[in-house]
Amino acid sequence: MSLKIRLARGGAKKRPFYSIVVADARSPRDGRFIEKIGTYNPMLPREHEQRIVLDAERAKHWLSVGGQPTDRVALFLANAGLIAKPEIRETPKKSAPKAKAQERLKAEAAAKAAAEG
Repeated sequence: MSLKIRLARGGAKKRPFYSIVVADARSPRDGRFIEKIGTYNPMLPREHEQRIVLDAERAKHWLSVGGQPTDRVALFLANAGLIAKPEIRETPKKSAPKAKAQERLKAEAAAKAAAEG
């Protein structure tokens, strides 16, 4: 059984609240989980102490028995000092502007440079 340490969404519409849970990788995002090890409230300011609440001891335990954190949870664990900070993924090439949009941006930049100089 492969374990994931991930976020399970709760809260009302347009008011997200997440539980940090350990679950079987095959179970649905908001479905069955093994243990709840913390919470994440993105509606609070970054410096608020209740934005991310994490039980470090249980997180260490689940990491030691093979739990794989998702990208967002890996950042939380790295900020808590439990794991090394993961490398930041690059934006996929598919989402880059297409050829016509790139030409338009170059033309706008050239026109702006000509107007300034």
